[in-house]
Amino acid sequence: MDIQAQPIRVVLLDDHEIFLKGLEKLLGQQPILRLEASFSTGKMLIETLPQLQADVLLLDLQVPDITAEELLAQIKKIYPKVPVLYLTMMRGSRIMRRIEKLGASGYILKDASVAQLLTAIQCVAAGDTYFLEESLPKDEDKNTVTQPSVRVVELLSKREIEILTLICQEYSSAEIGEKLFLSTGTVDTHRRNILVKLGVNNTVGLVKFAIQNGLLNEI
Repeated sequence: MDIQAQPIRVVLLDDHEIFLKGLEKLLGQQPILRLEASFSTGKMLIETLPQLQADVLLLDLQVPDITAEELLAQIKKIYPKVPVLYLTMMRGSRIMRRIEKLGASGYILKDASVAQLLTAIQCVAAGDTYFLEESLPKDEDKNTVTQPSVRVVELLSKREIEILTLICQEYSSAEIGEKLFLSTGTVDTHRRNILVKLGVNNTVGLVKFAIQNGLLNEI
């Protein structure tokens, strides 16, 4: 693939501050890239995006203030043709199908190499897609969370950790909402996000996963 004469302008979104700062530094060191802006919330991104020029949007698949579907819908209203490349800790055919359904140009795992990240950015900037089959586990119907040096629980926001704790204590969504001063709908949204992040299908699987991985001891 030919390297573009002009640097690829990248806008970055990730709600994990340490990861975000590290990625900002990494992208800033690449001659073929130019980091236009970085954000820690979807709301901040949407508010600022009309003032930015971007060739690629590099977005965390899971941010706490907006769903991926809602965020992408807002982005498409502003820049319908700018490719979106998702960052995620999850791998599996269901995640791949979800990202394809969203209409994104691809995704890159957060434990990928720098070379893979640069290749992915260049691919989507050139109008191609980036979906690596090697990202899939042997059981392609199963989603898993990659853990290079990050505990699984660190994938969850503080609010999701609170909700996970209460779920495992057998509180209903309504009871959790009452305790945390949230609507039942908001709790259900957090619950669904937790299921996706941990790669399980239902609440039983979530509790089983938490017990098997010692998450309840870490929370």
